Amino acid sequence: MHTPPPIDQSVLRQTFGVFPTGVTVMTTTGTAGAPVGLTVNSFNSVSLDPPLIVWSLSRRSGSLRAFQAAEHFAVNILAADQSPVSRRFASRVPDKFRGIPFQPGEHGSPLLDGCAAWIECMTWSMQPTGDHVLFIGRVESVRLGGRPPLLFVGGQYHDVGAVLG
Repeated sequence: MHTPPPIDQSVLRQTFGVFPTGVTVMTTTGTAGAPVGLTVNSFNSVSLDPPLIVWSLSRRSGSLRAFQAAEHFAVNILAADQSPVSRRFASRVPDKFRGIPFQPGEHGSPLLDGCAAWIECMTWSMQPTGDHVLFIGRVESVRLGGRPPLLFVGGQYHDVGAVLG
């Protein structure tokens, strides 16, 4: 079997960064009932029938255990003006929800106010893959917020409305 040469991780990260993505905050409720959330741009659709989505979480994440234990989670697709929310949930501050308005979803996962869309999911499967865990969720409900989404490319946030002009 052919072993490819090692890839420079900094160049790989830069290469991945040229692919534009939306920005989400994945949320759930921890075992003690406290809200848990983090910024994720690895979100993608998988299937319409059954309705499935996928996202990945680093095995080193402090939120990993909460999501592994959760039966449900929510995908909060951030709106163009929510880059501060993304930064907050990407940070290591202890209470990421402080000052962030949200409502509990059908199964308790926080739904952040002002998003472009919300997707509530049941955890369908988890697959350890490399240094991450892939989460596949079965979509149980969706809601559109009627706002343009936040875009992330090249390490920077962009307003998709301004990009499409």
